[in-house]
Amino acid sequence: MKKTSYSYVGVSFIILIFGIIVVPRIVDRIQNNDVTRSESRSKDVQMTLKDQTALSYLVINGAPKKVMPFRFMNQNGEMVTNEDYIGKVYLVEFFFSTCPTICPKMTKNLVDIQNTFPKRNDFGIASFTINPDYDTQEVLKEYAINAGVTNVNWNFMTGDKEAIYNLANAGFNLYAAKVEGAAGGFEHSGNFALIDKEGYIRSRSDAFGNPKIYYKGIISQTEQFDEDGESEDITALKEDILKLLGDEK
Repeated sequence: MKKTSYSYVGVSFIILIFGIIVVPRIVDRIQNNDVTRSESRSKDVQMTLKDQTALSYLVINGAPKKVMPFRFMNQNGEMVTNEDYIGKVYLVEFFFSTCPTICPKMTKNLVDIQNTFPKRNDFGIASFTINPDYDTQEVLKEYAINAGVTNVNWNFMTGDKEAIYNLANAGFNLYAAKVEGAAGGFEHSGNFALIDKEGYIRSRSDAFGNPKIYYKGIISQTEQFDEDGESEDITALKEDILKLLGDEK
């Protein structure tokens, strides 16, 4: 009996010490926003805007450039148009599923961005294949699943080859071409375009006040720099998406 009483006293003493020392420290960390996402068990990714500068428009002939109208089939067999993205902030890329070079890096960075805004119904991504002869709806669906795509507004689109190339080269000036001898048979830009909720192309400005227009999609936040010393744009892109979304939720 005495042994049992001593055990209870010991447990009570430990609980008392925990209450006096540990709990106030936890409360203090919460009040000072020091608790990490995993500790708070929140599913929201917290972000803070470090750059409050307004984003520029790409101006052509005196007018802000809007996304060229498009209509293509996505990985679920649904027809998707530019109108479906009105009211959403979204990213645009051109890729192909069998790309052996930059596409896997671009997709990985887009998945990272997707996971930064897990609960935003007003955020999406538009991925257009430049090899529609091979990248059918079924191929794109498998590609999306394997990549870890969860955002319902991330459409992998296929369709008429000429229309896709016109959208890439004339609509966004994101170079895409079928090139004999190139890795995978195609060449294309490794950049992302950022589109606001009204359908305008937006970006940060350079030191001279001119819009940079695009964001490098190949270098990850973790890498920070590529082998040529080019710095990553994913950090800035996440911040700029947040700006266009209009709040910090």
